[in-house]
Amino acid sequence: MESTDLNWRLLAKRQWPLALSLTGIVIAETGSITTDLGWWQVPGVLVVCAIAVLAPRRPFDAALALAFAVVCTALYLRFLGVAFEPHFFVSGVNISVTGAAMATIAILVREGSSWRVVAGTLLVIAAVITAEVLGWPVVSATEYREWRPDPTSYLFGATIMLVLAVGTGLYFRARDNERASQLAASVAAAQNAERMALARELHDVVAHYVTAIVVHAQAGQVNREVDVLPSIAASGAEALTAMRRLVGTMRDGTSTGPAASSSLEDDVRALAEESELPVRLSFDLRDAVPQELARSVLRLVQESLTNTRKHAAAVSSVDVELSSGDGVLRLGVADDGVASGVPVGGSGGYGIVGMRERVELLGGTFSAGRREPTGWTVRAELPIS
Repeated sequence: MESTDLNWRLLAKRQWPLALSLTGIVIAETGSITTDLGWWQVPGVLVVCAIAVLAPRRPFDAALALAFAVVCTALYLRFLGVAFEPHFFVSGVNISVTGAAMATIAILVREGSSWRVVAGTLLVIAAVITAEVLGWPVVSATEYREWRPDPTSYLFGATIMLVLAVGTGLYFRARDNERASQLAASVAAAQNAERMALARELHDVVAHYVTAIVVHAQAGQVNREVDVLPSIAASGAEALTAMRRLVGTMRDGTSTGPAASSSLEDDVRALAEESELPVRLSFDLRDAVPQELARSVLRLVQESLTNTRKHAAAVSSVDVELSSGDGVLRLGVADDGVASGVPVGGSGGYGIVGMRERVELLGGTFSAGRREPTGWTVRAELPIS
């Protein structure tokens, strides 16, 4: 049997209006009981109302239980020779039982599968009709005598009640489906953002050190007298450290940004020295740069230098300019290299895309392109907040 797995706290939060309404109706109905035997309807009515309140936990089971409870109550009232008071239609169930039946049908339509909705609704309708039939001899003997009510009015009222119950269930079912679709879209967007962030980290960090390993290995093949093993070992160790940091991020959700010291200038100098490129640095930082922004700037510088090593040949200078003013941090990286025919390690084509995405996520602007007569330029402007 299906279950919405609502715990009791959520069930109480969701069903308290129905419980309060049915309680008020039952209390009001007790004032209309005219005989001592008529009080025997109260236990059955309370059971039916309780089933309706608990219906969201197991809607189809609730429909079966409510139909059984209504029939049993009508049977023992017929045995006692009394009827529901006040009977809502001609001779059958009262207002509280009718409301409980409508609520149960609405909940079943909202949460049940198609065949369960049809079967459960028909059973509840059959139970109400049975109560009507069982109560008619008692009511006709005590109230109407020889009068015969018009069944058309009864069917009209019953149809309206059924349409209201089914319509309410369909409305909430549509609301639930819309909410589920929005939640699924939000989860998918969050997962995609996480994948993109991890992809940028893999490309900007791990690929940087792997590129260094490939460059040193190629240099060792060209000139076997050069001892490149220490450099390869250092780059490999850095790549492992970066990978461990990424794995830790996936486990506990901490930031994936590179370690940034209190001085952005020192961090950029360290990247320049590590790149082994002829880098010329220019700093004019007038504003304090937040740590999160500093990490992103380091990623941009790192990826720019990696691209120079991968894609450019005969590089004589790489100019890295970093300045701030009027609440904006400006970064420029320009080299004078000649585009190489085959990039080191091949090219996935994601470097520029990743940098652009990183800058746009921070609310900045990004541009990259060739410079005359030779070389490549990367520029970014990031708001300092």
